[in-house]
Amino acid sequence: MPASLDGCLVVAISSRALFDFEEENRVFEAHDDRAYMRLQLERLERPARPGVAFSLVNKLLAFNAAAKRRVEVVILSRNDPVSGMRVFRSCQHYGLPVERGVFTRGESPWRYLKPLAANLFLSTNEADVRQALAAGVPAARVAAHSARATDTHPNEVRIAFDGDAVLFSDESERVFQSDGLAAFQAHERDRASLPLAPGPFKPFLEALHRLQREPAGPMRIRTALVTARSAPAHERAIRTLMAWQIDVDEAMFLGGLPKGEFLREFEPDFFFDDQTGHVDNAAPHVPAGHVAAGVSNLA
Repeated sequence: MPASLDGCLVVAISSRALFDFEEENRVFEAHDDRAYMRLQLERLERPARPGVAFSLVNKLLAFNAAAKRRVEVVILSRNDPVSGMRVFRSCQHYGLPVERGVFTRGESPWRYLKPLAANLFLSTNEADVRQALAAGVPAARVAAHSARATDTHPNEVRIAFDGDAVLFSDESERVFQSDGLAAFQAHERDRASLPLAPGPFKPFLEALHRLQREPAGPMRIRTALVTARSAPAHERAIRTLMAWQIDVDEAMFLGGLPKGEFLREFEPDFFFDDQTGHVDNAAPHVPAGHVAAGVSNLA
């Protein structure tokens, strides 16, 4: 019987999102891919340090049990196959059961997301992220300068999401940007009972919700909506989640306050936002990624 990923939450991730290859990447940028390959081969026996998304991946993989595999992590990387050996060696060192990988030596790997049926793609390459989002795959550019996740909640995957243009469509954000805050508030108040259209990360939130409904040992998922919305615009966001029959554990309606310090207190394993300003504000405190979707990211 052929292998299958049916029923799994599938995370595709680049080498630099999972491991800290920033020093090696500087060699690549200063020289060429052959110098990079030589360095990675020289360091084959040296495990790479954990990267920004390491905690998220490590905890999600902990949902797997001997009897049932519920999460699959696949390396999807512009690295060459030789450098890929170090990636797998590093996974083995940390006990990450990662068995599959695609290495494309400089070519964009996003086209392999479709046969993987990926629920999430994390990469440090913005072009790859944009192509993935255009293909309908939830994707984020990992901010390589982000703080690493804390180890305060070892049995809990904590994920924070922005609302508009991430979980929800950018319909309301367009009103805000074109007509201002008062028009935005009136627009949302008048449509409070009308669910927002899905944003690019609704499928990932749904996949997490399915995982959450079937607990695996001690592992749990805790989610948070962290949005610049405030009352009365909060109601439409809540009612949209209710219409989707999806619960979030925490909701922060910050009315434009900087998100970073609130996220520091929530301690997520990852935070997703469509605006680079919010990502930059969060990154000194938590692992963060930019979702290049919606009106704020028009090329």
